[in-house]
Amino acid sequence: MTEKLKIAIVGGGIGGAALAVSLRKRGFDPHIYERAQAFGEIGAGVQMTPNAVKIIRALGLYDRLTKVAFQPKGSRGRHWKSGRENFLLPFDKGFIEYYGAPYLQIHRADLLDLFVRELPASSVTFGAELTDCTQDASGVTLTFADGRTKPADLVIGADGVRSVVRDRIFGCEEPRWTGHMCYRALVPVGEPMPYVEPYNSLWMGPNGHVVTYYVRGGTMVNIVAVQEAPQWVSEGWNVRASRDEMLATYQDWHADLKKLFSKVTDVYRWGLFDRNPMPSWDGGRVTLLGDAAHPMLPFLSQGAAMAIEDGYVLAEALQAAGSDIKAAIATYDALRRPRTSRVQLESRKRGETYHLPSAIAQMKRDLEYRIRSIVAPRTTGMRADWVYEYDGTQAVSAR
Repeated sequence: MTEKLKIAIVGGGIGGAALAVSLRKRGFDPHIYERAQAFGEIGAGVQMTPNAVKIIRALGLYDRLTKVAFQPKGSRGRHWKSGRENFLLPFDKGFIEYYGAPYLQIHRADLLDLFVRELPASSVTFGAELTDCTQDASGVTLTFADGRTKPADLVIGADGVRSVVRDRIFGCEEPRWTGHMCYRALVPVGEPMPYVEPYNSLWMGPNGHVVTYYVRGGTMVNIVAVQEAPQWVSEGWNVRASRDEMLATYQDWHADLKKLFSKVTDVYRWGLFDRNPMPSWDGGRVTLLGDAAHPMLPFLSQGAAMAIEDGYVLAEALQAAGSDIKAAIATYDALRRPRTSRVQLESRKRGETYHLPSAIAQMKRDLEYRIRSIVAPRTTGMRADWVYEYDGTQAVSAR
């Protein structure tokens, strides 16, 4: 039955490709429809927290992941100006044993390639810009900009924050402007530099924060520099900015950050959008995955991780249901939507915590960080222990 079920995945980003791999591992034959002319990810880093690494390991891709990723020594929070350490969460042997997997950092293109290499060329159609998605009792019909139509038994919208699938099946609603923008840049360094520590470094300041970490075995530094923005910023990864603009925005921040920023050549401005959690992902023979279902602020580093979890759980649910689409989507919705909804809302809260405007509020927050580092170290910093503990490979079987 698995090979006869026509499964269409709209969107060939990290989430769509990971879903395709998860499905193929279970004997399904999904087809990806991607609007671009080739697979591709913009130059940026992404953090693979233990919950995501557990999925990648279950897919048999762990060894390849570790060859292209960077394993940081820990997560360290610092004062935006003085550099004072506010918290430290070591990613040591005890961390790995407790959560069941390491914490890794990787270039987005390398992560996408990890999944793409598992997919035959015949399983992807490029240049497929979806314009409509309709369904009836017999199945789903996808309509593309060039007039083509394709039938499917099951459609998964993995087409991002402005998902056409979501608009057509669940109703049109504009993404929510969050009042945040960020600069993203990658800096080639060849090897770890003294002014960029081998940690996931979180610098928290008034109305903004900066995250730096290594990718590609320590040969590049990824920068995510967030600021609260009163004006709307065009959504997207590829709104070009300038090094001078970035330096001016952070002119009063720590010298190590300014030294790193001075070495930036290409920098992009990114408007941060999200949506409120959905009441249901059950669209009959259609469901959603990743940013199409739960776009979130990047303040818990879970956007890609949640999409990878989604794909694995959906594939398991479909297999467990014997290809009963209705039962599979019901299981998927019940298992995934509560978790991703919490991550969406908690990510918003972290923006408030990281960007406290007054020195007194920052001191109170930082004192709590230091106390937690002593009393309950796994709950300090981003307070994401509940995120990392999750094991999506057991979600369906434990239900």
